[in-house]
Amino acid sequence: MLSPITGKEMEVKKEWRKMDYRKETFNILFHSWYCVDSKEEFEDEAFAELNYNQVVNQYREKYNIPFPEDIKNIREQYNLPAIRMAHVLGFGDNTYRQYETGEMPTQANARLIQMAADPNKFLEMLHLSDLQDDKQYAKVKSNAEKLSKQQVSNYELILGRFFGEKLRDRFTGFSLPDFTKFKEMVLFFITDHDVWKTKLNKMLFYADFANYKYHHRSISGARYCPIDMGPVPDNFNTLFEILVNEKVLDISYQIFSDGGVGEKYSPLKSFDESLFTPDELEIMRNVKERLKNISTQNVIELSHQEKAWSENRTNKSQPIDYTYAYELSLL
Repeated sequence: MLSPITGKEMEVKKEWRKMDYRKETFNILFHSWYCVDSKEEFEDEAFAELNYNQVVNQYREKYNIPFPEDIKNIREQYNLPAIRMAHVLGFGDNTYRQYETGEMPTQANARLIQMAADPNKFLEMLHLSDLQDDKQYAKVKSNAEKLSKQQVSNYELILGRFFGEKLRDRFTGFSLPDFTKFKEMVLFFITDHDVWKTKLNKMLFYADFANYKYHHRSISGARYCPIDMGPVPDNFNTLFEILVNEKVLDISYQIFSDGGVGEKYSPLKSFDESLFTPDELEIMRNVKERLKNISTQNVIELSHQEKAWSENRTNKSQPIDYTYAYELSLL
């Protein structure tokens, strides 16, 4: 970006700053353009959005406030219009719709929305509401009763244990952990390209963290931990084993001269790009193109240069904060 003062190219400046939101102070990695000659800083629209999102994401995490898409999903599971959902919860006519489009709920309203995600609690709210006189009441009640009877499968319990609970925070890149998208990311990176498991782990890391860097959310919601060979998805061995058992992947082994055993995956299913946004697909393509012709050892060395690994390497059990995405050197 050119300086409006000198007309020269400016530098990107990153520094930790405190910013206030709703009478609270949060620490964020503030991004701005810096004019070297005039020593002036400028915040364009993209940086303003990036800085703001860091603040509001931390606020949502601190008070466990659902994100707009979660708020919308809670309502849609009952097939209820936004204005009727607002009435069930005791909100103003347009309040729920405003929350779905990005307005931050109050902490009290956030708790009610979270309670409504539970069909049994929602049925209690529905009974106490004035919707009983509405023609939609019977249909909504039936939808909630069906949901309340559904049992969580053993498979979902396994994924919840090894891939992560349905929780957005700085360790999931403020995306809900989504094993289906994770599976499709794996298929994308191994399709038309031989990939060893160690390298695949780095490709997944770079894709999720690069998407957070540029779009403020991870792709899969996976948590990553810093093992000796670089960042990897938490519980990656179990996750890949699930995909092999599901016949999503085929696995082959190679014994190396040093006695080590390498694992390589090939796809047994086609990649489904419909689950991804154009921005996510672009990030994944960039990562694949950048790393596909680099040896596994060199990819490990690249990942060791990232602060996400070097500043967390001594605590292998602690997930890596996605804030380190802003320091990525590869992309």
